[in-house]
Amino acid sequence: MQLPSAKPTLHYLDIGSLGRGEVIRLFLKDAGVEFNDLRYPFDSTWPTTSAELKGKGLSVTGQVPVLEYEGKILRQHLPILRYLARELGEYDGNTSFEKYLLDAIADLYNDWRFQWVKNLSNVTDEYKKEFVPKYYSILAEFYAEHEGPFLLGERITYPDFAIYQSIDNDLQIGTLPESLPEPLAKFRAAFEARPRVAAYLASRHVSKK
Repeated sequence: MQLPSAKPTLHYLDIGSLGRGEVIRLFLKDAGVEFNDLRYPFDSTWPTTSAELKGKGLSVTGQVPVLEYEGKILRQHLPILRYLARELGEYDGNTSFEKYLLDAIADLYNDWRFQWVKNLSNVTDEYKKEFVPKYYSILAEFYAEHEGPFLLGERITYPDFAIYQSIDNDLQIGTLPESLPEPLAKFRAAFEARPRVAAYLASRHVSKK
């Protein structure tokens, strides 16, 4: 599967598999879309790099991810996913109700992400013991509504990539529950078994060694 023109370029921080840019990266990998992957050091040089991105017109806020595609500058990771899904004619809802459901789950993920960022440097008991279990419990109710491992059943859609990122990132900071609700455990296994995703995840593990 390919986009109809030249390779897009993803601008993001060099922070491994953490953060919003990795959601886009997972999506592009699964879709088999070739892209240029520019990663910027997140260290003392970042403020200068951020200012340069603003100066070049690539980022209005100085933040990333940013995706360059067909002469357009795309910002904000969830809208980028929606845009790519529509360009590919895949990964989106087929009806107005399905699109609503995908948007609703994307909003839940955004709520999670706000709290996760707040807890990156200092995880609170409230986040780990109250917010996170409730978040996955709510998600499990949505994922249980359709047969099949993904939000809409057998067909994967763009918010599935964001939900997987929340599971992975909670695991990385030690806040993932010991056991996920069954619908999410099945989702996680099915997501990680997708051939292109599996290959990419394996490459991530190799790069960490």
